[in-house]
Amino acid sequence: MSALTFTLNTTLQQRVDLSPLIPDNLAGKSLTDIGAILLDSGREKLRADSLFDISGDDAADIVFNNANGKLDFIGSQMKSGRITVNGGAGSYLGLQMRNGHIVLNGDADAFLASGLAGGLIEVKGNVGDFLAAALPGDRKGMKGGMVLISGNVGERAGDQMRRGIILIEGNAGAYLASRMLAGTIGVLGSVGEYVGYGMRRGTLLLKQEPKLHATLQDCGTHTLPYLSLMFKSFRDLPSKFATLNQNRVQRYAGDIANDGKGEILVFNQ
Repeated sequence: MSALTFTLNTTLQQRVDLSPLIPDNLAGKSLTDIGAILLDSGREKLRADSLFDISGDDAADIVFNNANGKLDFIGSQMKSGRITVNGGAGSYLGLQMRNGHIVLNGDADAFLASGLAGGLIEVKGNVGDFLAAALPGDRKGMKGGMVLISGNVGERAGDQMRRGIILIEGNAGAYLASRMLAGTIGVLGSVGEYVGYGMRRGTLLLKQEPKLHATLQDCGTHTLPYLSLMFKSFRDLPSKFATLNQNRVQRYAGDIANDGKGEILVFNQ
């Protein structure tokens, strides 16, 4: 069996909703049936085979080639299987994903991993604003699973995040972990202003000292043995976090204006 492959063969005029093209929906379908699936694009509904050359037969292993930032909702509500995206991706990649594995070889737009409940998302590039954040009007961001980012992320990453792990090898924009409820976010690069703004619980792991606002409390330097167990769980990950082994940190608590049970841990250099 070979991967079910969708190769974009046209210049897109509007953004396209690819949420129907997930392993759970395509299992057991013929290429003819898959090609007839209608995809929302602005006011139009377009057949999948009018946008993509489709080949392969393994619906549990889907590949999108020549992808770009106008392809939204890739892997939305995915429950099983694997999706590989070669090129860019639009917004809402992995939205409300429950299980499975997504690999993006490129950059993504906003709201990646929003509502993620399980599974693994790897991004070998940069991500826009609201990574793992709650959608407008919702109060739940990422709820589980793991996200690995090799590049930079935009503003409001982890906003209202409830559970799970995000590991960012590059830099993060302003308001990282704003209103965070639980979970873990690690950043090896720099972070923007107002880190942990409105944070209630959860853990931030930072390699570089952030600029802190007034309602984050300095708790001094500590040796935290549980970090050794956490880093041991990272050993097999395809990430720079796999080499971390330090458990001596500068600890900050906050946001004390909003319950104050979160923590920001900065590794001693």
